[in-house]
Amino acid sequence: MSRKDREVRKAMFSQVDIYPVTCEKLSAGRSDLEVLEAVIRGGSRIIQLREKECDGGELYRLACKFREITEAAGVLLIVNDHLDIALAVGADGVHLGQDDLPIEVARKLAPDMLIGASSHSLEEAMAAEKAGADYVNIGPLFPTATKEVKTRILGPEAIAAIVPHLSIPFTVMGGINAANIDRVVAAGARRVAVVTAITQAEDMAAACADLRSRILRGC
Repeated sequence: MSRKDREVRKAMFSQVDIYPVTCEKLSAGRSDLEVLEAVIRGGSRIIQLREKECDGGELYRLACKFREITEAAGVLLIVNDHLDIALAVGADGVHLGQDDLPIEVARKLAPDMLIGASSHSLEEAMAAEKAGADYVNIGPLFPTATKEVKTRILGPEAIAAIVPHLSIPFTVMGGINAANIDRVVAAGARRVAVVTAITQAEDMAAACADLRSRILRGC
């Protein structure tokens, strides 16, 4: 997969439904590798490696292990924030926040890589598309404990307000779980990013499979 071009990766991304994101400190004592193996068993076609507290060397070594496992499973690997590490391990993509490397710069350095961008408004989503992002993430839809939120909670209604103005795929994120995912899907979401809805579940693979089934049923 590391040698595939951008169009192949985009085609694979079009098949994504649940979009698990790692956070070891919120994984009930399980490692990121345990989370990865569980979501693959649960049917996920993608994983985002997101670890804010790792140093560069530690994150690189973890990303190497993620790449080996995802390569064998045919699962897309997205690295959060760190384009250098994504490139070093041959990841399929990088996800950039508003304060990270500009999308235009990342595209020049990684022409074959998927580039996702966080957005918290229509203006940010449209700017990300114009800059060359392959997909945008819209959120937070609900209150979330996974990170300090500096923007307002958008609610599921943001999907209808933002998506008609986009021509690239989108994901949604922020406080989504089994209790509210049906609302999110009913609002038009087809790719749903989650952290604790999976990482804090007793059976992570079963939780992943259940969330997938809710998305597919809603579609």
